[in-house]
Amino acid sequence: MVKAVICFLVVGYLIGCIHGSKVAQFLSGVDLKKAGHGNAGASNATLSLGWKYGVLVALIDIGKGVVAIVGAHFYLTDITHLTAEQTWLLTYLIAAGVILGHNFPFYMGFNGGKGTASIIGILLAVDWKIGLFALILFVILSFATNYLIVGVLEFYLVFCTATYLWIPGIGPTIIAILLFAIAIILHIENIQRLINGTEPKVTAAFKKKNNIS
Repeated sequence: MVKAVICFLVVGYLIGCIHGSKVAQFLSGVDLKKAGHGNAGASNATLSLGWKYGVLVALIDIGKGVVAIVGAHFYLTDITHLTAEQTWLLTYLIAAGVILGHNFPFYMGFNGGKGTASIIGILLAVDWKIGLFALILFVILSFATNYLIVGVLEFYLVFCTATYLWIPGIGPTIIAILLFAIAIILHIENIQRLINGTEPKVTAAFKKKNNIS
């Protein structure tokens, strides 16, 4: 089981290192690590380059979360000696690896994104109905408050709550809470700017030019 834990974490990490921001950089010529707030994620792509680039980066980063969970599911269903608790623990470990790879990719000096798009993909793959509900609420809250960070915190709350209520075993819940804690730490500056009234607004992204051909 120890080898499985390590393997799932490593595989998840490598999947997480596949960054949509690099595709955006190739198309736009803009390094998101040097633009906006220096974050290589969909939110900074949206605020720095416009909503089209934000959608592109989000789809790539959401996709890797979906691929990791779906791939783990198909692989683990063939291993009959694992209990439901062990299966879900390994599934959440590969999910944790994806988030860690996205947030701390080795080729970016362990300074990447903040994991929001990837956690969306992960929850959609774990349970698409809960994931869709959380995603719709994410969009509503982000636009209603005009701040993406509000939607981000909501999504992680839903993720943690859903994991606690419906996923067997304590391990997945602990992993979900730890991922939420990491997200809060990485978003401290956003939260501080939100309190100070200086956090970029969602509507600012629609004023950016979009040159994807």
